[in-house]
Amino acid sequence: MNTFTDFFKENHKKNGMISGKLEIHSCPELMECIQQVGFLPLLESGIPGFSAEALMAEECRFTEFPDGSWEWPLWQWKGPVIKEGRCVYGKFFAGKAGFISNDWWPDFYQWRRSQRPVIEEGSIEDVILSTLRVNESMIARELRAACDFTGPKMRGKFDGYVNRLQMGCYIVTEDFVYPTDKHGREYGFGWSLLTTPEHLLGQEGCCCEHTPEESYQRMADHIRRLLPYASEKQIQRILK
Repeated sequence: MNTFTDFFKENHKKNGMISGKLEIHSCPELMECIQQVGFLPLLESGIPGFSAEALMAEECRFTEFPDGSWEWPLWQWKGPVIKEGRCVYGKFFAGKAGFISNDWWPDFYQWRRSQRPVIEEGSIEDVILSTLRVNESMIARELRAACDFTGPKMRGKFDGYVNRLQMGCYIVTEDFVYPTDKHGREYGFGWSLLTTPEHLLGQEGCCCEHTPEESYQRMADHIRRLLPYASEKQIQRILK
C-alpha cells in the first residue's frame, strides 16, 4: 500500500472514511472528504497521494485550452469549500495550503500556537496582525499596502511574514476575491481574503480542552491511522 488513494481503496468500506468513494467529482464531495479526513493539503504534500489534487477525478483536473484559457474545478471550489464546508484554509502544511476541518481545528490551533514564539509588540508581524484585526478581513494586496510593503521586492517579503503567521495559525483565508472583465465575468486565480481564525470561527471555535502535547498526540495518532505508510518524519512535517 503506497499511496493515500490505495489506503482508501483498501479501507473506505470498512472504516467509512470516505463514504465508499475513491475519486472526488464535485465540490460537495470535496467538503465531505475534508470532514472525514480532517487534514487535507490542497496540492502535493510530500506524502504520496495525500492531497485534494490527487483525489480529483480526471475530469476535475487542470485543463488548458488552445486559446490560453483554463479550467480547474479544484481551484474554483476553494472559496465555496471555505465558506460552506465547515473547515479552515491556509498555508498550514510546511508552508503549503490546505484544509483542516472545524472539528480538528482547536487541536491544530493550540499545538501550533504553543510552538511559535509570542509575537512581540511593535514587530512587523504585530503590525500586520493588528492591521488585519482592526479591519477584520482584508484582501492580501490591500493588507500589504496598508502595512507599507510597497517598494521593489516588498511583495515577497510581505508574503513571507504572512506565510509564517498562517503557519502559526494567526491568519487564515476567509474567501477568494476575483477581478471581473468588462462583461462582469470573473477571471484569474483570485486574491486571498485574509482574516484571523478568531474572527472567522469566534473564540469558542478555537478553544481546546486538551494540552498542546495531548493535541499533538491526538493528531499524530489520527494521521498514522489515515496514512499507515507514512514515516514519522513525514507526519511530523505535516504537524510541526
